[in-house]
Amino acid sequence: MNAVSKLSALAGFVADRFPVEKMNVASMIGKKVVPLHRMSWAYYLGGLTLFFFLIQIGTGLMLLFYYEPTVSDAHASVEYITNHVSGGALIRNLHAWSSSAMILCVLAHLITTFAMKAFEKPREVIWLSGVLMLFLTFGFGFTGYLLPWNQIAVNATKIGLQSIEEVGAYLPGSLATLPATIKETIQGEATVGQATLSRFYAIHVVVLPLLTLGLLGMHVFGIQLHGMSRGTEAVKVRFEKFFPDFVIKDLTAWGVAFLVIFVVAICLPFESFFSYTLAEPYNPLGSTPEGIKPEWYFFFVYYPLELLPFWVIILASNAAALVLLAAPWIFRGTSRKTLRALAVAGAAYLIIVTIFGQQIYDAIKGVQ
Repeated sequence: MNAVSKLSALAGFVADRFPVEKMNVASMIGKKVVPLHRMSWAYYLGGLTLFFFLIQIGTGLMLLFYYEPTVSDAHASVEYITNHVSGGALIRNLHAWSSSAMILCVLAHLITTFAMKAFEKPREVIWLSGVLMLFLTFGFGFTGYLLPWNQIAVNATKIGLQSIEEVGAYLPGSLATLPATIKETIQGEATVGQATLSRFYAIHVVVLPLLTLGLLGMHVFGIQLHGMSRGTEAVKVRFEKFFPDFVIKDLTAWGVAFLVIFVVAICLPFESFFSYTLAEPYNPLGSTPEGIKPEWYFFFVYYPLELLPFWVIILASNAAALVLLAAPWIFRGTSRKTLRALAVAGAAYLIIVTIFGQQIYDAIKGVQ
């Protein structure tokens, strides 16, 4: 296939996924319908993910007024926000809890979307943008974890960055130096310090939000163009109007979610609930705290990494990422029943490892 044919094929692909003849916002909203079936509840997960992302933006902007992204003042500024700014502790808790809620919703959204085979033609771009936003969401978690600049966060970040460099030992030829280059670029200096904090801060508050907003626009626009996947192989499916019926239900879910997250933010300080502490600012001469763990949403990698060889986890993680990205083509002829079984298996793994990972680790180590 020559260059002209490739460009023509690409233009055809884009035209099928973004048909200009349907680009009438009033018509799309007025005529859009939502399928009603036993998995219709899953349609609200995307909206909830968006809602928690909006909370992240709002609370993050408020925190920017007081946060100081320097190694000398970062920890003190977070303590000042928590203890002296009116409503500061509430805003921090809302930011922290909504980030976990956002990650939980985006994972559930991905799994249910996969189960309903919502990546079928012409929805491949919608699926790809969703998977990329999942990766960005993990990036938010990784970069935001360092910003309070406490002993646990800095040491955990060092371990995470070191893991990136160790990937090079399993790559061939010139590719072996790529992970080290990536690590040095992110870290910015010989060890985790001011350059690292500045780069994590810039990535967290500028780069990742801009990338997410771009992908989100593409994602939502594609859904408006093609509507929601039926999610079932049944011939007859009932429908309801997107506006106002589904929109009212979606906003109701947002209201309930905000009430829950607000009450949790008032009653359960994030650090105390997860046994974290702000009492220890990072001391480069201090000892590495025992029992360092990542946030809960990285447990699905953390606990297997403690039990299996590093190369196995790297291979499995990269394979899983590639399968997710290529799902519209890998599972093109797969039935929804099979996809639902795979989705249940994936969800079961995430739930079991996240909730019972420590018990499983202790049991295996005890047997060994």
